[in-house]
Amino acid sequence: MRTKLSQFNFDLPEKLIAQYPAEQRDESRLLVAHRDTGKVEHRLFKDIMDYFDESDALIFNNTKVFPARMFGKKEKTGAKIEVFLLRELNTDARLWDVLVDPARKIRVGNKLYFTDNDGNDILVAEVVDNTTSRGRTIRFFYDGDDAEFKGVLKQLGNTPLPKYIKRPPEKIDLERYQTLYAKEPGAVAAPTAGLHFSRELLKRLEIKGVNFAEITLHVGLGTFRSIDVEDLSKHKMDAEYFKITQQATETVNKAKSGGRRVCGVGTTSMRSIESAVSATGMLKAAEGWTNLFIYPPYDFSIANCMITNFHLPKSSLVIMAAAFGGYEFIMDIYQEAIKEEYRFYSYGDAMLIL
Repeated sequence: MRTKLSQFNFDLPEKLIAQYPAEQRDESRLLVAHRDTGKVEHRLFKDIMDYFDESDALIFNNTKVFPARMFGKKEKTGAKIEVFLLRELNTDARLWDVLVDPARKIRVGNKLYFTDNDGNDILVAEVVDNTTSRGRTIRFFYDGDDAEFKGVLKQLGNTPLPKYIKRPPEKIDLERYQTLYAKEPGAVAAPTAGLHFSRELLKRLEIKGVNFAEITLHVGLGTFRSIDVEDLSKHKMDAEYFKITQQATETVNKAKSGGRRVCGVGTTSMRSIESAVSATGMLKAAEGWTNLFIYPPYDFSIANCMITNFHLPKSSLVIMAAAFGGYEFIMDIYQEAIKEEYRFYSYGDAMLIL
């Protein structure tokens, strides 16, 4: 039986797509889904404390969002162009893969100028290749060293809020569209399940004896790209860089061997650990690129519980949640979440699947 994209379609009222984060990180709502009994509880996120004990392990993605959305102007015409940085291809040559909008105006050989708040041109780039319909490879021209260049990109960049958040970035987003444990710059979107953890909650979990394992997966836009094939076995995910350290594997495998709870915080953590499973079914240290697409039916090897936000219809994220929690159970829960007016997407509420 092939798994079809249309099985993951549902009506989501626009008003449930969160435009701002909850006032306090850990006071967003939490739906707790028990796979074994089918029981559903409605809690606050800070109540997650009640579901974890000493020697359990939480797996966090410590990627850090960089200000990837820039606005430049095209030479000669001065047309305003949005440039969305995807990934650096070559540090020495300052080559980057980007998305441009409007794409029809941008051709190979075009130069783009980026200005500061006073209107001075402080950075120039040239389009050197086409990659996809909206994708381009561009070369930045800058005389300083790499640290200075990255400083200029940061100065010009804006918080890359998803398009579903229909407002420009504000000061609040600098802090809140970033997890508290973000360390490794490289993501163009936040691993949103982790946005709910406050400093106090992390401390309380630590005091309780819960162990933390940090892995890195730099979230790319491929995670959010719409799926355009009905047969999910034919969908290809964009590759994303990930890294799992020896220290993280020891923390996770100790909990797994002891029959403890091993919880993937977010779909990105789940994809990373499922991309690094040893022959004996344990987590192994790894670094590289993963294009793993998880859809039902799928046997998970590492985690036995998962924290995730409420996702959009027909997204790879809701599909993974259904692979973990069971298709019918998760789709029923989504209907309940809509009825109970849970907030969806990046700044929305969370679900704990046990």
